[in-house]
Amino acid sequence: MKELMRSSDPTNIAFAKALLSGEGIEWFELDVHMSVLEGSIGILPRRLMVADRDHFRAEAVLVDNDVDLGR
Repeated sequence: MKELMRSSDPTNIAFAKALLSGEGIEWFELDVHMSVLEGSIGILPRRLMVADRDHFRAEAVLVDNDVDLGR
């Protein structure tokens, strides 16, 4: 798995997941429950991961739709 994007904005992550799902690209979100440790203030970014074989296509989909990859 490769990191596709990182963001502390939940709407950015949700939009990216919807785009990827629409293209049939499987994703996995990391650090979702870190907000419990940080006190739910949203400073720790979530990471969106995809399979190595899908990374190029997934990145192209997000860039084409002006999604900030957080890099």
